Amino acid sequence: MSELTGKLKEVLASVLPITTIVLILHFTICPLEPNMLYAFLIGSALVIVGLTVFLFGISQGIEPIGHGVGNAVTKSNNLAVIIFVMLILGFFISYAEPDLHILAKQVDSVTSGQFDNILMVVVVSVGIGVMMTLGLLRILSNIRLKYVFAGAYGLIFIIALFSTSDFLAIAFDASGATTGAITVPFMLAMAAGFSAMKKDSKMSEANSFGLVGISSTGAILGVLITSLFIKGGKLNGILPATDLTNATLWEIYRSKFLTIVWDSFITLLPIIVTYIIFQIFFFKHKKSKVIDIVRGLVLTYIGLVIFLLGVNGGFMEVGAQLGMQLASMESRVPVLIVALLLGLTTVLSEPAVHVLTSDVEEITGGSVRRILVLIFLSVAVGLSIFMSALRILIPDIQLWMYLLPGFGLSVLLAFFVPDLFVGMAFDAGGVASGPMTATFSLAFVQGIAAQIPTADVVADGFGMIAIVAMMPIIAIELLGALYQAKSKKASKLSVSKKRSIGGNK
Repeated sequence: MSELTGKLKEVLASVLPITTIVLILHFTICPLEPNMLYAFLIGSALVIVGLTVFLFGISQGIEPIGHGVGNAVTKSNNLAVIIFVMLILGFFISYAEPDLHILAKQVDSVTSGQFDNILMVVVVSVGIGVMMTLGLLRILSNIRLKYVFAGAYGLIFIIALFSTSDFLAIAFDASGATTGAITVPFMLAMAAGFSAMKKDSKMSEANSFGLVGISSTGAILGVLITSLFIKGGKLNGILPATDLTNATLWEIYRSKFLTIVWDSFITLLPIIVTYIIFQIFFFKHKKSKVIDIVRGLVLTYIGLVIFLLGVNGGFMEVGAQLGMQLASMESRVPVLIVALLLGLTTVLSEPAVHVLTSDVEEITGGSVRRILVLIFLSVAVGLSIFMSALRILIPDIQLWMYLLPGFGLSVLLAFFVPDLFVGMAFDAGGVASGPMTATFSLAFVQGIAAQIPTADVVADGFGMIAIVAMMPIIAIELLGALYQAKSKKASKLSVSKKRSIGGNK
């Protein structure tokens, strides 16, 4: 019960800031239709309940499976078996990620089916499976993270030269959306299982991070490669009209319920099948352990259904509506201020961010304070959504103008900061782009794009998650440089002090 209460507190801290911002805007400069406001409030309540149950279920079911699979696979001396299992498992856990399905349906809806949601989920999951496998093999082979990231982003840059701006935006958004509530715990658990097999404890500690960052490059590659084979190579789209003002609240949620129930089952089915196979051939858990994991999977499913019902029932559509209303004002200041506030509050409320910041403080022995990490991340994500809104308002700013120097700097900094911080930094991108970013914030930015005549709803409406995933990488790497500088200074002072004492003797 205490763990469930803890999850509820985390989720409340995640959803309430956005709910508060919406209510303040409603009663001041952006009044909403009554039906839309009620649908949003009901959706917020469902998101809170659903996400709480979902995260609790993950800790009871998904995470133990991840740890078990990581340990079982590393005990096999057959490299071919390890590669095969990791490829399949990487595909499965990505396919089960709700944030990816939310983004894929948004892409499908905005592009009127030009980029089908199932196709997008499949190609992203294939990319994740391939890169996750390479990331785990990297741990076994002791290959430095900086070389892997340099190679991965170098390949992305080459393929991006042959793609279009709309696919580039969707590809980088997919990398942030696919590293969510299911994928991140599962991957961290497997990375810990693989790293524990290494005898070098310091190397094991560094190898515990970085897998999420490596895997997310697979999502980018999957979408960019697919773009080369789609006819026309250019996506056109409009933001679908909302139906919240005409339908009753009962109709809004009833019409979506059965579809979400079935989609959620199909989403989790691969992980269920994986557990059954590993239980038969590897785990052989006792009955009590099986019951605990099954209960966790059931709770994950129930939470996922409630969460998606809330998201699709009014939560995202209100985000788009507010973006449209603010963008239609004569002054551009309100929309930019709200964009900045959304970023500042969203990252501070993401549960995974608090886990990461605590890890940084603990691993650095307090040299880098948790509050400092929070400030860096908060400013980074606040600037991300601000930058997303700014590039929509100013047509001359293209997405590549952010991503090319941003990720280029990320890879460059990786050669000058400790490996531990390189892994943490690239994992932080996935951590920061959580459920609230993939739902409300993205819908808000799309609403802005739909209202600005010079903007493209596809090329400009997407890309926000990409910037949110990029900025924390730079922030954590800068902290790594700060930590390294402080460590060198402390080391020099220590040597100087010893020499001084030796001279006095």
